[in-house]
Amino acid sequence: MTPVPNATSSKTTTNTENRTRRPKYWLIGTDVSPFTIINRARPRLNSMNSSSNTKTTLKINKTDMSSPRVKVNLAWLFIVLITVLVFSILVKLGFWQLERAQYKSQWQQQLSERQAASVLNYSQLLNSAKGEVLTGFKLKTAVTPVSSDIFLLDNQIYQGRVGYLALQAVQVNEFQPWLLVELGFVPAGLNRSQLPNVEPISQPTVLEGRVYQKQVNPMSSELMAENAWPKRIQNLNIPQLARLIDRPLANLVLQPNNLDNSYPHPWQPIPLSSQKHHGYAVQWFSMAAVFAFLMGYLLFRKLKQSDK
Repeated sequence: MTPVPNATSSKTTTNTENRTRRPKYWLIGTDVSPFTIINRARPRLNSMNSSSNTKTTLKINKTDMSSPRVKVNLAWLFIVLITVLVFSILVKLGFWQLERAQYKSQWQQQLSERQAASVLNYSQLLNSAKGEVLTGFKLKTAVTPVSSDIFLLDNQIYQGRVGYLALQAVQVNEFQPWLLVELGFVPAGLNRSQLPNVEPISQPTVLEGRVYQKQVNPMSSELMAENAWPKRIQNLNIPQLARLIDRPLANLVLQPNNLDNSYPHPWQPIPLSSQKHHGYAVQWFSMAAVFAFLMGYLLFRKLKQSDK
């Protein structure tokens, strides 16, 4: 009788054969398998995580990166820098006002000396015009009104009233540039479209007075002359005025004191006196002192709270 094969033995033999016949490229050895590498590295990773030195280092680095104290210190450092910058600017503005006050004081003294000096004729005045401001010199000259055209310098204020400064270009002689003469201040009416009527110089005459030169406004220096006569202008731009009348003009204005009219002649060669500049300097220095005191007080309080 033929013996029956054992089922269990056959199954075991089959599994053994399958493992033996499994392709070699299924796994290149158990020593280098991913599971083996992870299992071997796990104890070392656990020891690193459990190490107190590693935890302490990571904790310190994390604290340094996100510490609110560091952020507060950086903010206060920025505030200190801004305080120093603003304080320096305020002090610099104060010293600038002191320099302007010194310049205006010297300029006022020079004007007084010119008013006390002898009267110049037109040729002497033109010879003095080379590289020197002519404001304050006294002039006496004969003029001939070739044209009766009047220019009205707009936006003038005299004793609280708004108006115009009337000007007329006259001839001195045939070989020298024409002279611009100030006829005086004329109040403006309620309607700007209606210009005032100004009496011009109509006869040859001898004029005597003081001269001045307007400072150029860097923001607006264009003549901007209108079409009608008398011609309204916005700035006293003498080169453009000379091209408008097609005549050479001296770069100055005569303010006569012997004109036979009732127009007043405003005289303000120095817009701001030295006393006003001193006052502005005191204001800037005071602002700098108050600002420094306030910021120093806030910084002191902050440092005191940090110590606590």
